Amino acid sequence: MNRKLFMTGLLMLAMTLQAQTAKKFTLNLTDDGKAQMVCFLPENPSGRAIVGVPGGGYSVLSNSHEGYLASDWLNKQGIAYFVVNYRLPNGDRSIPIGDVEQGFRIVRDSAKVWRINPNDVGIMGFSAGGHLSSVISTLSPYEVRPNFSILFYPVISMDERVSHKWSCINFLGEEGHKDPKLVRQYSTQNAVRSHLTPPACIISASDDRLVPVVTNGVQYFSAMRNAGNECTMYIYPSGDHGFGFGPWFKYHDQMLQDLGNWLKSIPAPKENAIRVACIGNSITDGYGIDMRTKYGYPAQLQGILGDGYWVKNFGVSSRTMLNKGDWPYMNEMAWRDALAFKPDVVVIKLGTNDSKPENWQYGAEFKQDLEQMIKTLRPDLAQPAKKGKKKVKVAQPVGPKILLCTPIPAFKPTWKINDKVITDEIIPIQQAVAKQYGLQVIDLHTLMLNDGDLVIPDGIHPNDKGAKKMAEIIAAAIK
Repeated sequence: MNRKLFMTGLLMLAMTLQAQTAKKFTLNLTDDGKAQMVCFLPENPSGRAIVGVPGGGYSVLSNSHEGYLASDWLNKQGIAYFVVNYRLPNGDRSIPIGDVEQGFRIVRDSAKVWRINPNDVGIMGFSAGGHLSSVISTLSPYEVRPNFSILFYPVISMDERVSHKWSCINFLGEEGHKDPKLVRQYSTQNAVRSHLTPPACIISASDDRLVPVVTNGVQYFSAMRNAGNECTMYIYPSGDHGFGFGPWFKYHDQMLQDLGNWLKSIPAPKENAIRVACIGNSITDGYGIDMRTKYGYPAQLQGILGDGYWVKNFGVSSRTMLNKGDWPYMNEMAWRDALAFKPDVVVIKLGTNDSKPENWQYGAEFKQDLEQMIKTLRPDLAQPAKKGKKKVKVAQPVGPKILLCTPIPAFKPTWKINDKVITDEIIPIQQAVAKQYGLQVIDLHTLMLNDGDLVIPDGIHPNDKGAKKMAEIIAAAIK
C-alpha cells in the first residue's frame, strides 16, 4: 500500500512538472555552439519572460541552482525562462555581453511564436551574472535592454578592494582592472539613468562574505533610488553567498514569496498599447519630485490615459534643444532610446534651458535644431514640398504624432533662466515651426501662467500637483 502511494506521488509530481514546462530545448547563440541558450516554455504562458544569467566569478558557469533550477517555479507562474550559457570573458568583456544581448534579440524576435510579450522581458542574474545583468540593464542599447531586472547577490563594483576580486579581473582583464576609467564605467551603480534603467529587485544575505552587500547591492539600490527609479531590495539575515534557487537556503520559501509578489507589482504594457514618448528637460524628468517615476508628469499622464497607452519618460535634466547649448538633448542616450521606442505620439517639451544667456547666444540656430528633431522623428516631413494637385507618394513611413509644448512660465530667474526670452523669442519660433509642419502646439506657458503655487521654491520646476496639471493638459491634447 505504501509503495503504491509512493508511486502515485511520483506520477503526480511528474504530471505537475510536465504541466509547468510545456517545452524545453537548446539554441546556439554562436555558430560554433560555444554559447547556448536553454529554453523553458510554460504550459500556460502569461506573456512574461525572463533571461537567466548564471554566476561563477566569470571563471565558470554555475548554471544549476543559479540557472536551470528556477525553471519549474517560473514556468508555474506562466513565465517563459531562458538560461544563457555565455562564453567566459577571459579579459574580453564584449564576449559575455554580446552573448546575453544575442539571447535577448532571439527572445524578442521569437516573441509571437513563443507567446511572449516583447515588452515584458526581464533579466535575472546571480553574483557575477548579476553584474553582467546590471551591465545589460544600464549600458546596452534599448533594443536588448530588459524591462525589469532581478539581481541575486550581485557583483556591482569593479573595484576589487570592495568587491569580488576575480570577477573584476576576469571581466576587465589583467590590465583593464587597473584602469580607473574602466573600473568606474563598469561599476554599474555609476551607469544608472533616470527612467532608462529598468525597475530592479535585489536579493542578498546580510552575511555574504564573498560579495559584500553594502559596497555592491546596496550601492545599486541607492543609485536607483537617487535617480527616482523603482527598486526593491530584500536582505535576509543569513545565507552567505550563492544560495540561488537552492531549497537548502533557510529563507527559500520566503524568498520565492517575496520575488513572486514583486513580479506581480511590475506592470506589463499591452502589446498593442499606443506608445507615448515624453521628451524634455528636468521638468519632464521630474526634478524636485520624490519618486518621479510615480509622480512626475509622464507617470501621471500614464494614469490618466490608462492601459491602452504606454507612456515612457525620456526627460533629462539641464538639456537644451540647441545643439550648441551646454547640454544638447540630441546627444543623449534618452534621445536614442526615444527613437528606438518607436512611439506613436511624441510630446516635446524643451526650451527652458535654452533661454539662459550662455545658451541663447546661439538662439539663431534654435529653429533649425528644432526642425532637425522633428524631421528625425518624422522623415516624411524632411521631403521637399512639391507644387501641383497630384499627390506625391513619400518613400518613408509617416512617423508619430508630434505635440510641441511651450515651456511653462519661469516664475523666478533661477539658473539665469529668462522668461522674457521664452515668451518673446522661443515660443514664437515653436509656433512658427508647428505651423510650417502642421504640428499641434500645447501652450503650457499660457495655461499655467497663474500657477506659481504649483512649482517648487526654485520657481522653475512643477511640484507633484503642477505635474498633475501638466499631465491633464497633455492628456486632453492626446485624446
